[in-house]
Amino acid sequence: MAGRDEFDVIIVGGGHVGLTLALALSQSARGIRVALLDRRPLSVPRDARASAIAAGVRRVFEALGVWGVMEKASQPITAMRITDSGTGDISRPMFLAFDGDVAPGEPFAHMVPNSVSAQALLDAVSGKIEVIAPASFTGFVAEGRSGRLTLDDGRVLSAPLVVAADGGQSALRGMAGIGVTGHDYRQTGLVTTIAHELPHDGVAYEHFRPAGPFASLPLPGNRSSLVWTERSEDAPRFLAMDNDTLAAEIEAVMGSTLGAVTLEEKLQGFPLKLQIARDFVAPRLALVGDAAHVVHPIAGQGLNLGLKDVAALAEVVVEAIRLGLDHGSDDVLERYQAWRRLDTASMAAMTDTLNALFSNDVAPVRAIRDFGLGLVDRAGPVKAALIRTASGIGGNGPKLLSGLPI
Repeated sequence: MAGRDEFDVIIVGGGHVGLTLALALSQSARGIRVALLDRRPLSVPRDARASAIAAGVRRVFEALGVWGVMEKASQPITAMRITDSGTGDISRPMFLAFDGDVAPGEPFAHMVPNSVSAQALLDAVSGKIEVIAPASFTGFVAEGRSGRLTLDDGRVLSAPLVVAADGGQSALRGMAGIGVTGHDYRQTGLVTTIAHELPHDGVAYEHFRPAGPFASLPLPGNRSSLVWTERSEDAPRFLAMDNDTLAAEIEAVMGSTLGAVTLEEKLQGFPLKLQIARDFVAPRLALVGDAAHVVHPIAGQGLNLGLKDVAALAEVVVEAIRLGLDHGSDDVLERYQAWRRLDTASMAAMTDTLNALFSNDVAPVRAIRDFGLGLVDRAGPVKAALIRTASGIGGNGPKLLSGLPI
């Protein structure tokens, strides 16, 4: 006969978002029973990719005690240079530059290798939660005061709250009957890591091109993470290139800003889309990360949005537990949804608009956007406000985003 296990919170998905939520809950609510379920064994990613961690989100990791390990392997982003070029353009004039910190001695973001951040989180949750992996589930139902997951081996897990952190194709979201809205960008995001001849000096570059943005983000040493957008019909050409040809292509796009380039890993491609869940909650269920929202990588906010979800959900759940309330009730989950809806919608609208504005080669549009970039570049207070927004600082956000314990 199948067994039944009861927990306080069950998290489905063992990526960065799921791990961070598990750590936040286990540290903040004494005696809480957290289960983390994933269809694959929990392990450190083998690829060399890195993520931009905004200043506000970095404070989440500080409050949870894992930032020290991440910081040692990270590269602060101390400046950003934005250019705009059309098809066949030789020069890449700079229209907008961000320099300085969001606060004295505080860069607006750090590039952290995914393998390092994953290892820090795995080490931190070790022994504090129950890991159920690899394991798959075949059903989810919300009934009474619990949500129940049935695993493929017949085991049943139950908790007052189940959290979907299982990505953009979330099976749990589908089982709960939550639909999504959005559209396909007909673009592919291409990512790789490069080594280069010249130092980057902590500067991130974003080259706006007709097919989409091309970003080089600094890593420790003379290395950078590349994230660029191509039309879906053109992406296979780049993915089929040998490393030497691709390196020459990358160097040309960058205008030899960083000198000669060599690839450190195989180029990977991902289809790009805007996808927002119609609801972030359902009876006994909360969505976080890509299960709730997928946005264009043009502003590097995907993971940051997911970690903001973690900060908000952890706070409302922990506060309910401390007050002796049902932490998976509709009232508690609605507070989480209300907290995250506006920020998510605003970021989705901003990235969608930026992509539409810059991913074209229409001369009048280019003239208007470049004029606008020039105005912003000369408006100090506007630039400061933009960078603080992108860094996730300010507003009445969750305590973790201010570096405070829950």
